[in-house]
Amino acid sequence: MTKPVIILGAGLCGSLLAVRLAQRGHQVEVYEKREDLRKVHSGGGRSINLAFSDRGMKGMKLVGLDNKAEALCIPMNGRMLHSINNEQQLAPYSGRSHEYINSISREGLTALLLDEAEAMPNVRLFFNHQCVSVDIDNKIATFVDDHSKGEVRIEGEVIFGTDGAGSSLRKSYEAHHDCDIKVNQDFLSHGYKELHIPPTSNGGFRTHKNALHIWPRGAYMCIALPNLDGSFTVTLFLDHNEGEYNFSMLKDPEAITHFFETEFKDLFDLMPNLVEDFFQNPTSNLGTIKCDRWYYKGNTLLMGDAAHAIVPFYGQGMNASFEDVVVLDEALESFGDDWIKVFEKYQKDRKKDTDAIADLAIDNFHEMKDHVANPIFREKRRIEIQLEQDFPDLYFSKYALVTFNENLGYREAMLRGRAQDNFLLKKIAENSTLLKGDSKELLHAVNQAGMQAINI
Repeated sequence: MTKPVIILGAGLCGSLLAVRLAQRGHQVEVYEKREDLRKVHSGGGRSINLAFSDRGMKGMKLVGLDNKAEALCIPMNGRMLHSINNEQQLAPYSGRSHEYINSISREGLTALLLDEAEAMPNVRLFFNHQCVSVDIDNKIATFVDDHSKGEVRIEGEVIFGTDGAGSSLRKSYEAHHDCDIKVNQDFLSHGYKELHIPPTSNGGFRTHKNALHIWPRGAYMCIALPNLDGSFTVTLFLDHNEGEYNFSMLKDPEAITHFFETEFKDLFDLMPNLVEDFFQNPTSNLGTIKCDRWYYKGNTLLMGDAAHAIVPFYGQGMNASFEDVVVLDEALESFGDDWIKVFEKYQKDRKKDTDAIADLAIDNFHEMKDHVANPIFREKRRIEIQLEQDFPDLYFSKYALVTFNENLGYREAMLRGRAQDNFLLKKIAENSTLLKGDSKELLHAVNQAGMQAINI
């Protein structure tokens, strides 16, 4: 009997991987520790919507589900910035009208992929199966069945760990005497809590629908993304213990109400269930995971958050995980089922880019909570948008390089984008005549700065 390809984790990355490997003819078994999300409501606390952009859509195109994914999307054309004085300003993501990101339901997108996988004759899904260990030498995964409470041991052709930041497969690497994996976990002092803006009585949106809303306040911030039912998912990012306001001090309704009325007045007015949501939903941590080994021989491979969890501030976590599947598929195209060569090529091609997006996500954390309200940053963005409008085929800001250029690696996008940012910020600080002269001259100079960064 043919041994199956085993996938640990039926989240977004694991579900997409299952579909693609099944399309390539493999027998696939997916094991998930949680219940089937299509049959239960997960409740609050974990992001129910995501920023879905071109790299993620590339993964859906790979398996032929892009049109179905688009039906779940709400376009967001820019950041709607909310000042402490309740003023609003829309900052476009790009000077090209066709470039925007989307708000999409995590559960809806995962359900779409699970439905597709379940309909395939060579895929089997097992829920309520907690992986407790992986014998990475013999490719045997051991599970506890939550219903029977019995142990299940499954030997696979190969085992993929797409089981998130707390990956059982990665822990098996760390426990193995010969694996020699180095894992770096770096947590922010900030945590996050999910809140909710309900729809109007007739199912409409209480604020601007087609934007990612940001309330930047320096040491903390709120963001809000729209949902198809007219609601918004709001996320508060706040230090756990430090600062004038922090999670440890928000322990009673009065303190919570005072904080939001003082710092987020227009948002406070949109959230009638604020206090109830605040106490009901957990406070969660934010962290980055990098590890230097993703595969063990030709037996096992870490993908998605199991290999490279990042903070959510570039909206690229899910998109990067989907891009993982695209890059793996390219390696499979080159080497077929020679798993050791596939895994070697995959890590060599991919790791530099996942390290880069992890660093960019930290950069964007500071940008979103603070810099977007800075006049110099706004001037830089104004210049970039104008360049993109005037030269749509020749200029791409750092954000556009990362988000809308899906055939460009994250690392190159980071290096070029950072150099362009530094160049423009320097010219703004100098009040350079270059910014007031021929826009073609500026275009050439800023692009040259970007290209020099990748040719060093």
